[in-house]
Amino acid sequence: MRPSRVVEWPYAGGSPAGYAEALARAKVAAVAGDVVVGADTVVIVDGEVLGKPATPQEAAAMLRRLSGRAHDVITGVALRDARGVRSAHARARVSFRTLSEADIREYVASGEPQDKAGGYAYQGGAAAFVAGLEGDADTVIGLPIRVLNELLAEDMRDHLT
Repeated sequence: MRPSRVVEWPYAGGSPAGYAEALARAKVAAVAGDVVVGADTVVIVDGEVLGKPATPQEAAAMLRRLSGRAHDVITGVALRDARGVRSAHARARVSFRTLSEADIREYVASGEPQDKAGGYAYQGGAAAFVAGLEGDADTVIGLPIRVLNELLAEDMRDHLT
């Protein structure tokens, strides 16, 4: 079950990882169910958190900033069950090749950057922009399976003891 629409609030400073986890926690709070998983991703470049672009122009500006350089991606994951809400996060580092204005224009015109942290989808058309990855691809895609497994394993350990 997906939330109808969880409103994200602007990053107000502090830990980007804490912000990503808070967004994931807000998602699980917005959905009914016995066991709910939520995740949210942010991109960090030059110490600035890039969320989801509000307009195509903002998406293009984000892509220009990421062009030809590396940036960090953090995905927060939250799990809510009978024990309450727990969260954790994963981090990856992505390097982009230098993007031409045509690359950016065509990609933004595809509509894919909307609703994507940093204005791109690693698993989509932006895969052609990636020159390198340090960390797990699923962190960049938006659901780090290792983190989810750790949260679920923690739940299972507690049930067995």
